[in-house]
Amino acid sequence: MSLIETALRRMQEGAKRPGAESDPRRTSGRTVDRGGDAVRRAEPEGPVQTYLPATVDPTVMELNCILPQMDDEVARRAYKILRTRLLQRLATNQWYTLALTGTQAQQGKTTTAINLAIALAQDVQTSVFLVDLDLPRPRVASYLGLKFDSGLGEYLSGEVEIDKIIYESGIPRLAIIPNSRPMPHSSELLSSPRMTTLLKTLAASAPRRITIFDMPPLLLADDVLAFAPNIDGVLLVATEGATTRSSLQSAKELLAEMNVVGVILNRSSERTESYDY
Repeated sequence: MSLIETALRRMQEGAKRPGAESDPRRTSGRTVDRGGDAVRRAEPEGPVQTYLPATVDPTVMELNCILPQMDDEVARRAYKILRTRLLQRLATNQWYTLALTGTQAQQGKTTTAINLAIALAQDVQTSVFLVDLDLPRPRVASYLGLKFDSGLGEYLSGEVEIDKIIYESGIPRLAIIPNSRPMPHSSELLSSPRMTTLLKTLAASAPRRITIFDMPPLLLADDVLAFAPNIDGVLLVATEGATTRSSLQSAKELLAEMNVVGVILNRSSERTESYDY
């Protein structure tokens, strides 16, 4: 419980930090009342941008438990609840960029990142970028069955420019920057001038999108730490029966200086089948 309490405290502190309203990355917006919760929405800043066409494979998505091909109604409702709570927290702090990570491999953080991005995009007032930033082990495209020509690896190596790596997914309001090329020296690439240019381009999209970064496990690489200055918050994915108490404690220490938006418990055996509260 201490991780969640720590996350909530850091969000409250972040909301009070000076200069938040004058951040040049933020955009003007309107307020939407959702059952008493004020949610600030970004207004379009110019013509809506379009990206390269691409399609996902529903069969592959079903095999990988990806929305909307997921049959588990309980899990689908859980992602909707996660989406709504996340939108409220992001709006409160005027945050747009979020990294998802786990403590170790095989914790389900890529599946969670994809499903969260899709769930956010299913909200008709929310547009999303999903970026495969797990440079040592990219998996987003393979989990979606996404076919593409050039991705983040080709961009970072200087082979193509930004307009050749952003794809419409076939899912409304969701654009994807995939990658199929494992890359060494990943933390150095995350601080490169080309990465800085990419981040500025994403921030300047119209309308402004929430950006979800699928990143390597926190305890297996320094990528999240190196990239921390570029993100507003972090979501940590823990897996029941797999994530150890010691790894969570190590993750807590590493994330101490970041805005921890929350902790997601994956593969939980506790299920609420009833629609009753």
